[in-house]
Amino acid sequence: MALEHAPSADGRGYDGFLASRPRGAENLAIAEVIEAARGTGGRLHILHLSSADALPMIRSAGRDGLRLTAEVCPHYLIFAAEEIPDGATEFKCCPPIREAANRDELWAAVADGTIDVIVSDHSPCTPEFKRLDIGDFASAWGGISSLQLGLPAIWTEARRRGHSLTDVIRWMAERPAAQVGLDQKGSIAVGKDADFAVFAPDETLVVDPNVLYHKNAVTPYAGRTLTGRVRSTWLRGTDISADVETNGDRRGSPMRRGEV
Repeated sequence: MALEHAPSADGRGYDGFLASRPRGAENLAIAEVIEAARGTGGRLHILHLSSADALPMIRSAGRDGLRLTAEVCPHYLIFAAEEIPDGATEFKCCPPIREAANRDELWAAVADGTIDVIVSDHSPCTPEFKRLDIGDFASAWGGISSLQLGLPAIWTEARRRGHSLTDVIRWMAERPAAQVGLDQKGSIAVGKDADFAVFAPDETLVVDPNVLYHKNAVTPYAGRTLTGRVRSTWLRGTDISADVETNGDRRGSPMRRGEV
């Protein structure tokens, strides 16, 4: 099903928005790109996978030797469509958050390596753009800010499902760095950049939007209890936590193609 044939997303109901972004449209797009890769031999990366129906295609392409990788985002592994209230546009993202059974299949694909990496897809916007005043999914901005909360959110759910912190590090640090060729990143080892977080895996927190570092603290995680807290963040051996707390200075610089 192409998106132009899907129903409108008008209104406050999440069911209506979910129907406007059906799995069939996502599956069709993935199938077309896989077939293009078969014909060209090109490298293929599936962004923001939300439809578990596409997993058999991705597995088949991998068995056939295609150069294919896939990613999923924290919100697809944490939330479920059945739990999203009407008018809660802070949950809007594209592709959409799908059902709990779909979420379980995505977790299984992360565990068996079909999905290679978990990435933030950090997408900030102002409260006005989210249309929290009217809760209309059609007019609201689509996107979720996951950068600050991604690690504790994934660790909370991963631990509940029997995974280790080592697994989470592989999905969120080692593999992403390797995939984009950042050889100095992704692990703590002699000769690599000393980029790391000091993480308290047993400490819990209740997400309070008022204490987030996001410029626009709109989040579907508000009020949610997460396990795991980042105590400090280090960039090339320097603790930058105080910089973030006081003036937002990350001491970073733009990266251009070829600068790794």
